[in-house]
Formats: sequence, structure tokens, C-alpha cells
Amino acid sequence: MRLSKSLIFQVVFGILFILIITLLINNLSVNLTRAGLGLNFQWLMHPAGFALAESSLPFKPSDNYAWAILIGWTNSLKVIITSLFLATLLGLSAGIARISSNALLRKMSSLYVALIRQIPLLIQLLFWYFVAFLGLSKTPVKVLGDLIMFSNQGVKIFGLELSVEFSALIVGLTVFTGASIAEIVRGGMNSVPKGQWEAFRSLGISDGVGIRNILAPQALPAIIPGLTSQYLNLAKNSTLAIAVGFPDIYAVSDTTITQTGRAIEGFLILLLSFLFLNLVISFSMELINKIVLKANRIK
Repeated sequence: MRLSKSLIFQVVFGILFILIITLLINNLSVNLTRAGLGLNFQWLMHPAGFALAESSLPFKPSDNYAWAILIGWTNSLKVIITSLFLATLLGLSAGIARISSNALLRKMSSLYVALIRQIPLLIQLLFWYFVAFLGLSKTPVKVLGDLIMFSNQGVKIFGLELSVEFSALIVGLTVFTGASIAEIVRGGMNSVPKGQWEAFRSLGISDGVGIRNILAPQALPAIIPGLTSQYLNLAKNSTLAIAVGFPDIYAVSDTTITQTGRAIEGFLILLLSFLFLNLVISFSMELINKIVLKANRIK
């Protein structure tokens, strides 16, 4: 049986990839041995000796480094999951507004996308932290009675208290990523043939119902790949939490590396953590994409 060229290429590429990875690992091991270091993770069980400004689980300085890193990881997950949800809602709304028949909505959403995409995320995070939140007075600003309150001490929403650092990070990531998602949604909607638009409008169906029930299912296969990239970017961008003092996994790892001097092990833990997270995001979005494609074929 003759082997196809593509199969041969894949086998050769796989072998070369394994050889390169093996060579890099071997060089790392040799250099660490020469420096008298070597890989060692026993320090993870030593007391951390530092406090965390915010934690989803109980933590005290006497707890070990492993627990501190886990706390940082849960903080990162909290930021990433919340931002993904809010950025998706904002991006969908702004993207649909950009193709709306309402001129005011189109202009406002276009201004939002054009402005936000031109400003670096770091600058936006610093703005939300130092200007938007810390610039508030100590006296809470109330919205809807006592249900929502803002102050320079934090945000309280329906009884849930959020720190200034967490709030600034969530708003910054949501607004920044939402602008890119809006463009992806707009592009996906515009990829649907114009005849589909004319068809539902000729039947007297409103734009809202037509977009939701007719256009969106057809646009999803074009939207999901771009959406996956933005989700991955958001997960990586969350490491900028250190700029506003939020103790995510990067900030905790940075403190750990400084105190222990175990830079290689610290960065390996950080790398594997985000590699695992990004693989989960990619796999989940790929699964959703397959379900959408299958549903469209059935229709």
C-alpha cells in the first residue's frame, strides 16, 4: 500500500518536532546541572511568607507556596470566566448594533470599536483603576437603590462585594475584548448572503427576530474561529492583572520566584497552567463549532 505524501510529511514533521523538544529539554537539564541547580519542586511545600490582598479560598502567610499558587490560579480563573461572559455579551451587542438599521446605534458602536481598538490594553487598565475607580469618592454612588453601589473602596452588586482591583480588571478586559468580538460578529453577519436579509425583511420580520433566528445560525461558523482567538487572547491578557495589583497566578508566581529564586520551575508551572487553560478553551470552542456545523448541515 502506497503512503500518501501528506502522511509522510506529517510523520517526518512529528519526528523532527520530537527531536527538537528532546534536544531543548536535554540542553536545559545539562545547563541546570552545570550551574548546580537542577529541577527541584520541594520548595513548593515551604511556607510562602507573604499575604494575598484577595483570595477565593482561605489563605495565610504560613501556608505553602503550592497553596499560594493555587489561590492565584483560582483568582485568574475567576477573572477569565467572568470577563469571557461579559465580553461576549458586549461584543455580540455592539456587533449587531453595527449592522442595525438604526443610524444612532451604528455610529455609537462604530465609535466604541474604533476608539477602544486603538488604545493599548495596559493603558486602559490603568485608566479604569486609577481614574475610573480610585477617582470615585469614598461615599458610595448608588444605582437602583442599594442594589448597585460604586466607591473608591470597591463595587457592591446585589450584595456581592468586588474589590477595586478586580472591578477595574474585569471592566478593562471586557471593554477591550468586546470591541474585537464586535468586529468578528459584524464580519460573520455580513458573510451571510444579502438575499437572506432581503428575504426575511420582505416577509415583514423585524431585524431583531431575523438576525436572531435566521442570520445568526448561518453566521456562527464564520464567527466561532475568530471568537476562539479572542478568548485565548483574553486568557493571556489577564496576566496584566499585576499592573493593577490583583493577585492572579502571574503575580503570585512572580512573588514566589523572587523569594525562592526558582525561576525555571516557577515559569514551567506558569507555562503549563496557561497551556492547559488554552487547550481547554480551544477544545471547547472546536466542539461547539462541530455542533454548529452539524446543525447547519441537518437544516
